[in-house]
Amino acid sequence: MSQPAEVKRFTAGQEKFGTWFIRNIGSLQVLVYELSGGRLWNTFLGGQVAILTTTGRKSGKRRKVPLLYIEDGERVVMAASKGGMSVAPVWFRNIESNPRVRIQIGNRARDMQARIASEAEERTYWPRLEAMYPGFAEYRARCEGVRHIPVVVFEPLG
Repeated sequence: MSQPAEVKRFTAGQEKFGTWFIRNIGSLQVLVYELSGGRLWNTFLGGQVAILTTTGRKSGKRRKVPLLYIEDGERVVMAASKGGMSVAPVWFRNIESNPRVRIQIGNRARDMQARIASEAEERTYWPRLEAMYPGFAEYRARCEGVRHIPVVVFEPLG
């Protein structure tokens, strides 16, 4: 995919609003998704959405977030983009502390193990992620020189 035209970093105010928006709209999307068995609010701008459940690294509580994904066989692949913001999403920090997660796609939920993709895997997955959701190219450009957006691979347990 080609890089978007010049993309500016978010201001501190934009990131504060974006974080609020993601958290609040995301909570509503999780609720609708789960109540409908994944039949409603299962896409975002054309990309497929799954519900990722992590364990809070500080609280120990279950945390749910809707995220875009691609599948690679039994694997599920997601980008820790946070919309191109300068800091990694909370869910990513949670899986660094506890990589055991649950992923719901439609009405099917699976327990999985998270790991950060290797460089070779990233080279394979980024074009697929950007093809599924072209906004990822802008997010990567926005983070250039600020942080690396990791690709996370989730594999079935056992």
